Amino acid sequence: MLSRVFGFGRRPFESLSEQETLALAISSEEDDGRIYRAYADGLADRFPHSAKVFEEMAEEEDGHRDSLIELHRERFGERIPLIRREHVKGYYERKPDWLVRPLGIEHVRQQAEAMERQAYLFYVEAAKRTSDASTRKLLDNLALAEQGHETLAQRLEQKHVPGAVRDEEAAAEQRQFILTYVQPGLAGLMDGSVSTLAPIFAAAFATHDTFQTFLVGLAASIGAGISMGFTEVASDDGKLSGRGSPVKRGITTGVMTALGGLGHALPYLIPYFWTATILAVVVVFFELWAIAFVQNRYMQTPFWRAAFQVVLGGALVFAAGVLIGNA
Repeated sequence: MLSRVFGFGRRPFESLSEQETLALAISSEEDDGRIYRAYADGLADRFPHSAKVFEEMAEEEDGHRDSLIELHRERFGERIPLIRREHVKGYYERKPDWLVRPLGIEHVRQQAEAMERQAYLFYVEAAKRTSDASTRKLLDNLALAEQGHETLAQRLEQKHVPGAVRDEEAAAEQRQFILTYVQPGLAGLMDGSVSTLAPIFAAAFATHDTFQTFLVGLAASIGAGISMGFTEVASDDGKLSGRGSPVKRGITTGVMTALGGLGHALPYLIPYFWTATILAVVVVFFELWAIAFVQNRYMQTPFWRAAFQVVLGGALVFAAGVLIGNA
């Protein structure tokens, strides 16, 4: 790990011979081709048109690799030294696609742009360091090709991903985001914000002890978060519903549930009862309006209807807690 962070055991780029520079370029083009094909595979099910773009970009990288191999064969023979990105100090790295899944279409496009920009800079620097005219010419041409890949990607997108298809893909990605993160998070926030109102305010008005009230709120919030998280994971594996990873949904639900309860439990760390209670009520007010906003923004629920439902429900639970606490 330390060798990757501090570069121990890596060669400086300036120390590479022309043969080693060519070998590095060959392995880099091979890796980029694999990454583009992995992107294509990862996008094929949900975004088949964009997947074709990355398939053609992979073929372009294959052409670059073949040109570099041919040049190496002419100058240095058949044996290509084993040198890869991780062997060179300061050289750019690539994240394999399995580290960035699920593949969001815009994220992949940004990754591809970064890859082409880094490859362009590499070929520019490599060309400066070679004295052979044919090698320098090929590296310069490859630098221009990488610089022009943004235009290539745009042309391929116009070919495979016309405006209507791009809009459809964006809508599909938005739907997946809502199903995997927004819906579970909203359910958790609602449960955490509303269901913990009664025990927290009941404890507050029954004891008038702010710290004991905080402990009740902390226990209720964390307990609800754990319960809701495991319930979400166990209720749906996402395969038939298309709601995505149950682990991601469970974590989202659990975290938002805990945060919803902790929001109005934390004010009771203040040792003054009425100050803490008034602040907790203010926090509850903003929590409930935030829930209404999210429902309106992502679930397309009319704002005033969402506000009425959430605020009415929260007010009833709050009243129940105060009445029980004063009993």
